[in-house]
Parts: sequence; C-alpha cells; structure tokens
Amino acid sequence: QVQLVESGGGLVQTGGSLRLSCAASGRTFSRYSMGWFRQAPGKEREFVGGISWSNGATYYADSVKGRFTISRDNAKNTVYLQMNSLKPEDTAVYYCAATRRAVVTTQGYDYWGQGTQVTVSS
Repeated sequence: QVQLVESGGGLVQTGGSLRLSCAASGRTFSRYSMGWFRQAPGKEREFVGGISWSNGATYYADSVKGRFTISRDNAKNTVYLQMNSLKPEDTAVYYCAATRRAVVTTQGYDYWGQGTQVTVSS
C-alpha cells in the first residue's frame, strides 16, 4: 500500500513557476514509477508526465514539454513537478500517481493522491 500526498499548489500569474511535491509513504517508493496528471473543470483527466523507477527516464505530454520537469528523490520518498512558464490553460487540479510498472505509462496506476489545485491567472 502506498499513500500519496501532493503539496505546492496555489495561485500564480502567467509566466510564473510552481513546484509541486508528492510525498509517498512506504519503504518501496524507489520501485514505483510515478506519474503526474491534471484535471481541469469540465475536462477529462490528462497525463502530464512521469518518471520511471528503473532508469529515471522521464516522459512528458506535448502540452508541457520544455516547460515542466519531473524529478524524484528516493531518499525522501518524494517526486517533484517543476512547472515553469505557466499558462492559464495549465489551471487544473494536479494529481500524482504510482505504478509498479518499470516504465512510465499514461494509465494503469495503482495509487493516487488527493490532488492539489494550481490556478494560473492571465
């Protein structure tokens, strides 16, 4: 069982930055690939990006590529989402998720956090 808690959301102006954190419980965090997702009002949840546990490879949705960076600190059981050059269309609730799969996927995650709100004002 893995419990995930996101933090770091808030209100930021267009062009600003935020760093989200996702703290995981459990001693096997290093064996979970982690994903970040977001859901805007009235829209379906979408994959933002992820990081593999096996080789640290990262993958990003085209909409955030070059602006967002995912990293992890296994010693702290935490994964991060650094968001730069934020746009109003990045406004959403952001969720982290964990999967035992060795590679990053856009679905099939076993555990989810409760989400943190990110609002980008124009």
